[in-house]
Amino acid sequence: MFISLKRFSAFIIFALALFNFATAQVKIEEVHISGIQFFHGSFEEAKAKALQENKLIFMDAYAEWCGPCKRMAATVFTDDKVGQFFNDNFINLKMDMEKGEGPKLSDKFEVSAYPTLIFINEKGEQVLKAVGALDAEQFKMTGKQALGKIDNSKGFEKTYNEGSRDPDLLLNYIRALNRAGKPSLKIANEFLLKADVSKPTTLKIIYESTTQSDSKIFDLLIKNKPAITLLYSPEQVNKKIENAINKTLDNAVQFKNAQLHEEAKEKMKTYFPDKAEDFAMDADMKFYKAAGDVKNFCKTCDTYAKKDAKNDARKLFITGKQMVDAFPYDKTVLTGAEKYLKRAAENGGLSEYYYWYAMTLLRNTKKDEALKAAEMSLKIAKESQPNYVGASEELVRKIKES
Repeated sequence: MFISLKRFSAFIIFALALFNFATAQVKIEEVHISGIQFFHGSFEEAKAKALQENKLIFMDAYAEWCGPCKRMAATVFTDDKVGQFFNDNFINLKMDMEKGEGPKLSDKFEVSAYPTLIFINEKGEQVLKAVGALDAEQFKMTGKQALGKIDNSKGFEKTYNEGSRDPDLLLNYIRALNRAGKPSLKIANEFLLKADVSKPTTLKIIYESTTQSDSKIFDLLIKNKPAITLLYSPEQVNKKIENAINKTLDNAVQFKNAQLHEEAKEKMKTYFPDKAEDFAMDADMKFYKAAGDVKNFCKTCDTYAKKDAKNDARKLFITGKQMVDAFPYDKTVLTGAEKYLKRAAENGGLSEYYYWYAMTLLRNTKKDEALKAAEMSLKIAKESQPNYVGASEELVRKIKES
């Protein structure tokens, strides 16, 4: 059957929307999607945790029936960069405004539409509120604005500029700068040039100012790790090291810096060898995606699939999905993605695997095969994955109508 270009283009736009909807249905335990880790507790418990960790609360005020809430939960809260930023800087809380303590909080924060994204201090006071769904970049910017609104570095800055170099002042100044998302390395480096690293406050300054692994302060943290671990828990220190490595990778991706990219991988291998292989694969994918390097991106995916994924349906699925996400219109990438998603579907037999396989086939203009895969997705959904029934039915219908 002949398909007009206009109708096919319209269908592809619809298909993209279904891709996002489908993501919302994928079970976390099946594909281990990264993203925001939400605190499971009451609002009062979240306030106590925020006070303890010196963080703001981010509250997703939603309603169960809200479509934009579901889309944001599926496509933004699961984003790895969003997750890293919000997990590092906020106590994250999801609250249904129509259940439990939701109505009370709805009145307190004057919630009248969904989703409402609220940033709250440890006293329970609103710092910033945004109404309506945001994309990943808009959401991160909103979080940065919230951090900026509680910027109490100005008072420390005034005292610092007047000449004070009291270690406790510097420690609080650096903490305030980091919390507000402002650079603190210059101030820390100046102090640490002459500081006595045996003193607890100096060790705390090293810890607080370690924000990226490509710095002398990171080396100081590693050198003094045993002493610093006496002031913080081993888990906190290891998390600080891992976050610093991830920040260096972020910088490598942002500035397309190959040297930083390799440095981040090498340091992960040195300090967290059990995580190094997965980190390197993820780092390569991010870097080559940002650089638009299709050849090396595909090579990375192929290496991972042959060495690690093999017949592991979940890993094959993640590989294929990442390829589609990275280069959604590149035929070379889509051909590879189709191959891995087919193996994932055949080996794993899950509805979402067949769903994404069908969507990729469709992008590769294989309508008949796409319909078969979509019908299989629907069949499995009806048997064991009811959350996928609606999306699969809609996909089958649209393919038949196209």
